[in-house]
Amino acid sequence: MAIKIPLLDLKKQISPIRSEFDAAIKRVIDNGNFILGKEVQDFENEVTTYCNVKYAIGVSNGTDAIKLALAALDIKQGDGVICPTFTYFATAGAIADIGAIPVFADIDPLTYNISAAKIGEAIKQKRIILRLLGRSGVIKAIVPVHLYGQCADMDNILQVAKKYKLKVVEDAAQSFGAEYKGKKAGTIGDCGTVSFYPGKNLGAFGDAGMILTNNKAAADKINILRNQGNKDKYYHSVLGYNNRMDTIQAVVLNIKLKYLDSWNKKRQENAEYFNQQLKCLEIKTPFVSAYTTHIYHQYVLRLNSSSAKLIEHLRNKGIDSRVYYPLPLHLQECFKYLGYKKGDFPESEKAAQQTLAIPVYPDLTRKELDYIIASIKEFLK
Repeated sequence: MAIKIPLLDLKKQISPIRSEFDAAIKRVIDNGNFILGKEVQDFENEVTTYCNVKYAIGVSNGTDAIKLALAALDIKQGDGVICPTFTYFATAGAIADIGAIPVFADIDPLTYNISAAKIGEAIKQKRIILRLLGRSGVIKAIVPVHLYGQCADMDNILQVAKKYKLKVVEDAAQSFGAEYKGKKAGTIGDCGTVSFYPGKNLGAFGDAGMILTNNKAAADKINILRNQGNKDKYYHSVLGYNNRMDTIQAVVLNIKLKYLDSWNKKRQENAEYFNQQLKCLEIKTPFVSAYTTHIYHQYVLRLNSSSAKLIEHLRNKGIDSRVYYPLPLHLQECFKYLGYKKGDFPESEKAAQQTLAIPVYPDLTRKELDYIIASIKEFLK
């Protein structure tokens, strides 16, 4: 008989600590301070300690976090910003939202993160740059994504950035809590951006995001930009945005932050169990680089051919499985104006066809883990 296993079960996560959320939300309702209340600042302070970073600024969501970070670093309309094509839409969408131009680069086939070598190639491809940016356009920044829960090759990315004088905004939406050589994801570049979308390892009860930085000037600017461009109420020094964090989300996240490391550790234990049980089979388990920890926002497997039939098999068994992400950004209709074509980024296109994510969340039971493993083995046999 099939067992129903979703890709994530938030009810299981919330249930044991429901009383903490109820009490905290009641306090917010009682004091009536629903936007940028004291609790937002409390959460920001906790994150600065957790990440060992000078500034943490709560914002409306992870997409807006990228937009605000780029704006604070003076990325403007027409500027080129390099990002991976194999990632969620928000990375490039935020770049385009401020009028900048996404310049795509291919990925490392082992980690699925943006390749530092491919960043260098993208910068040198003058024909493409002239087409995208025009003769006056200049590449100004890189947005590396720490995909699935492990960090990109930041040393080499920073080396490229230094060579070409580029700003670096880390998209740490899927890796909050992961470490790169002892530093938390999002604290290595000029700014780091975080999503607290409910499905993330640290998820809110709605939309929320954060920007991490050690740059005081950038932090000061972000604080103004997120709040309609005003430092003092009704006095607007710049054209800002309505990108403030809700107080209720802050109290929810502050409670969850206490449990994040233990939840991530359980994800790692589940991943290691999968690794051991699936080794020596015709399927690739996740590769983890020596320079990073992996918090397994997603546990991603890879076949040597299309993953579609395995996904269908698992779903027929009641196991939720899907591809993150089935169509690279350079082939998306909304970015057709950039002029990319199929074949431009072969590693990303192959990954989109051959990978699949399976459940790895902390609350999975051993019975459920064994059922997932048995279902995969059944297909491979």
